[in-house]
Amino acid sequence: MVTLRIPKDITAIDSHVHPNTAEARISDGEYVEWARKYFKTGVPDVVSYAEMAEMYRSRKMMCVLLGKDEHTVTGLPPIPNDSIAQAMRDFPDAFIGFGAVDPHMGTAAVPEVRRIAELGLRGLKFHPIQQRFFPDDREFYPIYEAAQELGLVVLFHTGTTGIAAGAPGGLGLRLKYGRPIHIDDVAADFPNLTIIAAHPGWPWSEEVLAVAMHKANVFVDMSGWAPKYFPAAFVQYARTLLQDKMLFGSDWPMLTPERWQKEFAEYNFPQNVVRKIMLENAKRVLSLEQ
Repeated sequence: MVTLRIPKDITAIDSHVHPNTAEARISDGEYVEWARKYFKTGVPDVVSYAEMAEMYRSRKMMCVLLGKDEHTVTGLPPIPNDSIAQAMRDFPDAFIGFGAVDPHMGTAAVPEVRRIAELGLRGLKFHPIQQRFFPDDREFYPIYEAAQELGLVVLFHTGTTGIAAGAPGGLGLRLKYGRPIHIDDVAADFPNLTIIAAHPGWPWSEEVLAVAMHKANVFVDMSGWAPKYFPAAFVQYARTLLQDKMLFGSDWPMLTPERWQKEFAEYNFPQNVVRKIMLENAKRVLSLEQ
């Protein structure tokens, strides 16, 4: 992967952010309405890329802007990878883009993976619960093989989800797909593929920690949970043995970076560890230079 240069005044990289544009809201359907109730988010229904960029710029932050494609399962339109790439070109001081492919396309998704790399995006984002697939099913291996060859980072949602939380039957979503152990085979079979396990992975948080401890190519983003609810073991490993593998992430617009930082500060991590989690680890994982 070609090293990307970022502004020298950046103090943090939010590694897990979703577009909230009108285009993105169409792709959400009713699923995210339940998530907004679950998280009690106060973020406006629609926020432009320009407004997002200014929000992060004003905080001396950048963010990883995540694509989405789950059309096989939901019938909803994806967020076009071209839109994510254009946002990255328009606001290079604010956004680092990750594209998405529908895993159920299998080998047919590989040309789009290659195009994602050509667009200058840094990785691929998957949500196994919403996309309804087990990451370690070999049907999906051609996608990972292409990502590894191209130097793309692969991010998997792990643990429960606020999407459709509280809805009757969870709108058909099944949490079993979110077990972190399903990325262990992927990490073993693709040792040169950099993988980010998104979220603390509850109620399987110790699986996330175990995989990250065992596999050098697996990192963990700390998004999607208000830090005051982090499991004790997750906090302890972030402070100590996994301090070089943890990434700050908010899950905006569901959680704001302000709330995340405020609650995380209550743990009084050593400042050198805070800097790793907020910035340095992401620079290494995403091949960034200041």
